[in-house]
Amino acid sequence: MSLQRIQVNTNSSVQAVFDNYPETVCDKMDNLRRLIIETANETEEVSMLEETLKWGEPSYLTKTGSTIRIDWKPKSPDQYAMYFQCTSRLVPTFKIVFKNVFRFEGKRAIIFPMKDELPIEELKSCIKTALTYHKVKQFPMLGL
Repeated sequence: MSLQRIQVNTNSSVQAVFDNYPETVCDKMDNLRRLIIETANETEEVSMLEETLKWGEPSYLTKTGSTIRIDWKPKSPDQYAMYFQCTSRLVPTFKIVFKNVFRFEGKRAIIFPMKDELPIEELKSCIKTALTYHKVKQFPMLGL
């Protein structure tokens, strides 16, 4: 990752959640976390990223965007997910643009099977769009 351009404010309780994931899940969740921070750092419109907990899940907030949450749940051990506000146009738009790339859960999540490699560039596009949602929500297809 390049030099840190943005300020990341991390709530101290976030690390405890990452530390409590099963060993088989840790790398996957750490990778999502790293991708969100890296994408925020590469996104000119973002100057500060807040890493906190919402509903007990690691969550990422910016002044220009919509909240991103990530989690793995014991009831679905073969997958983990990135969650978005279900009232936004994010997931419905991602379903159109990336229909052959990702699995989705309703209007709220991208689902990642544990065994699959992440499509990094496509995922970073989704993350950037969420981090800048308030600036792109008026554009057709959110500017994707």
